[in-house]
Amino acid sequence: MRKFRPGLSFSDFVQRGGKVWKFRAEEQRDYRRGWLVWLGVVVVFGVLGVRLTGLTVFSGGKYRVLADENRISRIRLPAPRGKILDRNGVELLRDEATAHVVGYVGEVSEDEVGLLKEKGAKYTPGSLIGRSGIEAQYEETLRGVDGGRLVEVDNVGEAARELGRREPVAGTDLRLSIDAGLQEIAYKSLNGQKGAAAVSDPRTGEILALVSSPSFDPNEISTKYEVLSAKADLPFFNRAIGGVYAPGSTFKIVTTTAALESGNVEPDFVFEDRGVITVGSFSYTNWLFTKRGGIEGVVGFDRALTRSTDTFFYKVGELTGPEIIVEWAKKMGLGEKTGIDLPGEVAGLVPDPTAGSGQGWYLGNTYHLAIGQEDLLATPLQINVMTNIIASNGKKCKPRLVNTALSSPPPKLGGGSKGEVCSEVKISSETLEIIKKGMVGACSTGGTSFVMFDWNASESFPKIACKTGTAEYVAQNGRIKTHAWLTAFAPADNPVISATVVFEGGGEGSNVAAPAVRKIFAKYFGVEDTYPYGAIRGEGE
Repeated sequence: MRKFRPGLSFSDFVQRGGKVWKFRAEEQRDYRRGWLVWLGVVVVFGVLGVRLTGLTVFSGGKYRVLADENRISRIRLPAPRGKILDRNGVELLRDEATAHVVGYVGEVSEDEVGLLKEKGAKYTPGSLIGRSGIEAQYEETLRGVDGGRLVEVDNVGEAARELGRREPVAGTDLRLSIDAGLQEIAYKSLNGQKGAAAVSDPRTGEILALVSSPSFDPNEISTKYEVLSAKADLPFFNRAIGGVYAPGSTFKIVTTTAALESGNVEPDFVFEDRGVITVGSFSYTNWLFTKRGGIEGVVGFDRALTRSTDTFFYKVGELTGPEIIVEWAKKMGLGEKTGIDLPGEVAGLVPDPTAGSGQGWYLGNTYHLAIGQEDLLATPLQINVMTNIIASNGKKCKPRLVNTALSSPPPKLGGGSKGEVCSEVKISSETLEIIKKGMVGACSTGGTSFVMFDWNASESFPKIACKTGTAEYVAQNGRIKTHAWLTAFAPADNPVISATVVFEGGGEGSNVAAPAVRKIFAKYFGVEDTYPYGAIRGEGE
């Protein structure tokens, strides 16, 4: 066993299990690792200092703005849209009857956010924009200018105090020429079938009612848009201004005007109807002959209009010439947009007999044109404008919905044509008298519109002048179907209202479209209508 050595520290020698443990003396320690630690600390604090300097000196302003924006919140105060009123100041409700006129609104899309309109206010998320009808056409007038609040928020986002406020500016109210009661009756008269009605004041062109059927409920757009847009009967389609149909016998008004005003046919011209005209191997019949083998005998212009005698107008068309008929069709508003203040109007189609289509133009084409068939397409509103020209003795007025005289300040039009509201179509008084006489006859006993016979026989009711139309077309299944037309005005001697109704593929004008026009006139003139609509009996076109 080893002995303890005096003078040495106990730590110098320790005996444990026969092994000696030695420790490094104080003055022999390695301080290199400590410098590395200190160097790391200096580097870290240096980086932090540089970053702090950048944040405070160079980016301080930017982050101060961001901090303020987090502290200050801007709240949009949406401007109330202007109201859409009828001619009597009654707000037009968004039920189905007014849907195609009033239209509907929807939230702006991503593409429209930030869009700058003429009022100087951009659209923001949540803003509403007109999507159809008057809502879209007069968007700039109706939308107003949004206001806003500037508030300071606390650390949980609650408003602590208001820093500023700008009140919204409401949109301008619009008063239309529409009569709400007449609009409702016109819509109901279509019975939910495919069709349209255009009712106007022939003296001014003001629209009193404009409906398309079937329609939609604007209040369901947000929840049922996909379902509604997928329907086969196209409820969003405005048939009054966008639907085009062969006008059928309503076009005989144009043929008569063209024949007499061109001088190619004399006013006293007569023709003996034998039910059919044969040209080579082709036969062209009268509707009465087709129905039951009947003939009209000798007829002149007024009687031919009253009875809608096809063979008479075949011959008149031949004597007049297709180019002149087409010229007058355009003068009377066909083949061009009417300029109504609504989006979605189409121009229709008037054929060109001189165009080189490769198929040529034959006498049969002229026959078809003369009775409103051939490649001739018109909207219900265009036929109403044509009717108004006769009713107003040659005054052609652009139809319009917004009553500028009652809307203050005058609304800013979102589209449509500009220019004079009314122009003159020169038609002789003799021609106008012949046409009006024939149209009054059509609504009187012996005419084609038998639904009107008792009305015109009464001394208490204003006389109606009308023209029926039954226009053939080939349906998708290849079958021949007919559009049912009636266009009319009253009182016949001093018209204040006209109405044009079409039922798409609905049958004959005399028993399908005529009842709708009668209901409209009964409402307008305050007539108690007792006609047995459920048991319509009679023969007409």
